[in-house]
Amino acid sequence: MSVTPPFNPPTRILMGPGPSGANPRVLRAMTAPILGHLDPEFLRIMDECRTMLRRVMRTENDVTLATPGTGTSGMEAAVMNLVEPGDRVVVGICGYFGERIAQMAERAGGEVTRVQAAWGSPVDPEAVRAVVRSAGNVKLIGVVHAETSTGVQNKIEPFSAIAKESGALLLVDCVTSLGGVAVEADAWGADAVYSGTQKCLSAPPGVAPITLSSKAFDAVKARETPCNTWYLDMALLEAYWDGRRQYHHTAPISMIYALHQALALVLEEGLENRWARHERNGRALQSGLEAMGLVLHADEGYRLPVLTTVRIPDGVNDAEVRGALLKRNGIEIGGGLGDLRAKVWRIGLMGESSTPGNVLLSLSSLGKILREQGFKADTNAAIDAASERLGGA
Repeated sequence: MSVTPPFNPPTRILMGPGPSGANPRVLRAMTAPILGHLDPEFLRIMDECRTMLRRVMRTENDVTLATPGTGTSGMEAAVMNLVEPGDRVVVGICGYFGERIAQMAERAGGEVTRVQAAWGSPVDPEAVRAVVRSAGNVKLIGVVHAETSTGVQNKIEPFSAIAKESGALLLVDCVTSLGGVAVEADAWGADAVYSGTQKCLSAPPGVAPITLSSKAFDAVKARETPCNTWYLDMALLEAYWDGRRQYHHTAPISMIYALHQALALVLEEGLENRWARHERNGRALQSGLEAMGLVLHADEGYRLPVLTTVRIPDGVNDAEVRGALLKRNGIEIGGGLGDLRAKVWRIGLMGESSTPGNVLLSLSSLGKILREQGFKADTNAAIDAASERLGGA
């Protein structure tokens, strides 16, 4: 007789780079009855998702939908649909995910020029402008709004100006910012903006919001070569999401339910209120970490409130600290990626995980473990500094 293995995932406080915790309403939505992907009631839910996505992404773009897959599917849909063999592409890179955009563009056959910044500093718009002018006839400029690997926030307006003056399309990665930091797709003049559900929207990973401007979608329809991804072909996906309802794939029904409720929660809280909550909690955490005696990695003035990188002190064991936080306190924080591997911790305060309680709990728990590792962490100063920033929250 076979014995079914137990299934009992533990409860965690998710304070890494994603996923974040999910609201109970989102989780309950995923247990709702499965409908067919062309059922009229499911199509109504899809339509409501499109309407809410436009509000959350601050856009009037007709082509606004959710690709099946995690945030990377949104990135791949944007890049692969807009880049054809021989197209000139300029990508501003200040971390792991900017480099991923560049690699995807190369796989699509694009002639890619990278504009590199130190991992912890923002991309220099003037360096991008110089490259775009030198290259001439650039089709696409790509930049990450919220670089998850470094905790850096790039200001998008300067890149929008460069795209406008050069006639290039502007692609903006908002995987970590949407729902936590102001995303203004239309005001930026961005042509392709994509995100994921598992960060500040606080739904499980599984679909990726994306919006294309009319200029970008015209470029998709005018391709001389077929898009080299059938599953993420935006022309085919739009034909399913719009009134034509042309069959393309079996939609991830339960994930669309989750997206629907996650977006509803964002709008019920209010975008400005939600941005303010993430700002307040993130800056409180950062003040606390510095008061504890730790050093923040990202350049001041460009630090994300939703994802903080903090340098690991000399003599402190990365894995032991993260392991102790998980085992003792049920707190997950992330390690470094790429060039920052074993050099920083990434602490997220995204969506449902962005609370004053999590700020204070993480500081007190981290301080205790660091003292055991021989680092003189001033936990009392950390709590006082964070509490002052939190105010009456």
